[in-house]
Amino acid sequence: MAYKAGFLGLIGQPNAGKSTLMNYLVDEKVSIVSSKPQTTRRRILGIWSTDQGQVVFVDAPGVIKAEKGLNSFLAREANEVISDSDALLAIVSVDEEKPEHAEQIVDMVAKSGKPWMGIITKADIEEKAHRVLILKDMIEKKGGKALSISVKESLQDSEEREALLIELLTMMPESPAPLYDIELFTSENVREMVAEVIREKCFECVHQEVPYSLAVRIIKFDENASPIPKIYAEILVSRESHKAIVIGKGAAVIKEIGMKARKEIEKIMDSKVFLDLKVQAKPEWFENKRIMKELGYATKSE
Repeated sequence: MAYKAGFLGLIGQPNAGKSTLMNYLVDEKVSIVSSKPQTTRRRILGIWSTDQGQVVFVDAPGVIKAEKGLNSFLAREANEVISDSDALLAIVSVDEEKPEHAEQIVDMVAKSGKPWMGIITKADIEEKAHRVLILKDMIEKKGGKALSISVKESLQDSEEREALLIELLTMMPESPAPLYDIELFTSENVREMVAEVIREKCFECVHQEVPYSLAVRIIKFDENASPIPKIYAEILVSRESHKAIVIGKGAAVIKEIGMKARKEIEKIMDSKVFLDLKVQAKPEWFENKRIMKELGYATKSE
């Protein structure tokens, strides 16, 4: 069998379970996961390699329509993933509130002219189980194969995961060699992963709407510091009032963010680390092109 390798774009509405699915397929934590929608802000690559080939999963931001600032970047980023991928997965969730949103995703992917498949997520939600058949029917009518998956249940079944990966590999084009080093499971560097972990912990610990206008930038990353690596990061918020929420009473919230983030960063770096977090208010940073670019929120066309 010829060696195959290519990019597989994960396309879905915000909160359809794309990041959870990618982490499950790659069998590593690559993309941050939150119960809040629109957590993924730029494409994140997850890599699965086998002797027969390599699938590079591209977790795109959820599909939205927007004209300016961060949301416009998210919309363009999702569209670029569709045009740059060799094949696509239309990811629809049984708990999608509006059926037309699921149909919009399936339509978009089917019209791309690329090999594609539909994946129905969160299939373990019992009271919505009847929707699996409705979504399956919708995908098949557009000419796609439909698979339903519950990552929670499938985590115990590595054979099911392997079978799905081998099926996804068949959609990839032939390639003379892997696209990435076969030892890698992501193209993200440690610095980028650290910033994403801190952002994820902000989503976990801050319960108001603040995370949507929040970003993280690494100010200093000294891996060779003695006795342990030192990381200085800044959490950007768009209003002074948000700064107080992220810090919390008696700095309780920022301490919790720091503790949770540090534990996860230590797993990634396989060593103890020193983590220093500061919170800065930068009004409307998400409409400032320079700051957006500095944070990595700029598409190839910019």
